[in-house]
Amino acid sequence: MDKKALLSELRIDRSDEDSSGTGRPIKWFVAIAVVAGIGFVGLYIDFPTEAATTPVRTVVARTMAAAPAGDSVLDATGYVVARRQATVSAKVTGKVLEVLVEEGMTVAAEQLLAQLDDSIPRAQLELAESQHAAARASLDEMRVQLRQAELDLRRTSGLAERNLASQADLDRDTLSVEALNARLSRAQQELNVAERSIDVQRQMVADMQIRAPFAGVVIAKDAQPGEMISPVSAGGGFTRTGICTIVDMDSLEVEVDVNEAYINRVYSGQPATISLNAYPDDPMPAEVIATIPAADRTKATVRVRIAFVERDERVLPDMGVKVAFLTEDVAPRPVAGPAGVLVPGAAVADSAGDAHVWVVDDARVFRRPVEVGSTRGSGVVIVAGLTGGERVLASLVDVPAEVLAEGGHVSVLQ
Repeated sequence: MDKKALLSELRIDRSDEDSSGTGRPIKWFVAIAVVAGIGFVGLYIDFPTEAATTPVRTVVARTMAAAPAGDSVLDATGYVVARRQATVSAKVTGKVLEVLVEEGMTVAAEQLLAQLDDSIPRAQLELAESQHAAARASLDEMRVQLRQAELDLRRTSGLAERNLASQADLDRDTLSVEALNARLSRAQQELNVAERSIDVQRQMVADMQIRAPFAGVVIAKDAQPGEMISPVSAGGGFTRTGICTIVDMDSLEVEVDVNEAYINRVYSGQPATISLNAYPDDPMPAEVIATIPAADRTKATVRVRIAFVERDERVLPDMGVKVAFLTEDVAPRPVAGPAGVLVPGAAVADSAGDAHVWVVDDARVFRRPVEVGSTRGSGVVIVAGLTGGERVLASLVDVPAEVLAEGGHVSVLQ
């Protein structure tokens, strides 16, 4: 038989398998699995829609402070000042290893601000601890020697009573005990000195950690890692004198210079309003703290301190302000109408008296009817329907119409 015939006999005939149809169930199972997978993905996976990717700008509704009512008897200009402000530095000259604060950061009292190189103070602390251990060992040795001397003195005294020891031996042992007592007292003092030295070295190590003297906000960062810092100016421009400047925002107040010809119109406890130059249409209630009992002869003015009635996050140190000193009747002063909240004018839609805004909550928008009050610059005051702290669309002009649907998805721009 030739090779061609042999190869023909080894060939597998698959015509019977195809005709029997055994391969079809496998194909059907694969098709069913694919369809089921597509259905699962479509049913349980929420693909983002076009609205979910629509970026929008939002703004937080800000509560308006009600200003006290009254007629202005005097107007003055001044600046916001901080009664509690400190540039934090180190007690000793050292190299800055790490600065842990940045401008605008809020810090707590005793919070670590920076770390100076403490390798030398730590080495000195270890040396002081070793000296303390040596002083304690010397004191223990002195106590043993004193005990031996007291035993010798007791024996010599007994022998002297029986005339077996001379008076010179007795005097020598007596003086030896007294000398050891004196040396023991000195060793005790040296041990106390060593303990005080350890305390000093520990404080020097602690001084390498610069901490906040009080709670506040960092408004300036003056040093960087690698620079030298000193409590006094030294080394020209290569040595810093401070790590950072901290301001206690709760201590902010206003100082104005009032012409001495009108100072009789100002008194402690007098109501006033403060208008920041940055927000001239939003006066804040205030009260006169005190009139500084000294005049400036060069300007013929007297300095007056005014306190904010309520803390406002927009008030920053060194801001320019205008102060209106108000009259105060005997009867309780009424306050202005409902303060409301302030939002941009572009955030309010008003068609045929139907004023409303779009509130953003959990990346969804919801229509909210509101009652519009007065206008403040480019903003409007909402007196009803909206509370402070809620987030609304900043402008309805830039938002596509299909996004403004109840419960519509949006992505908030940071």
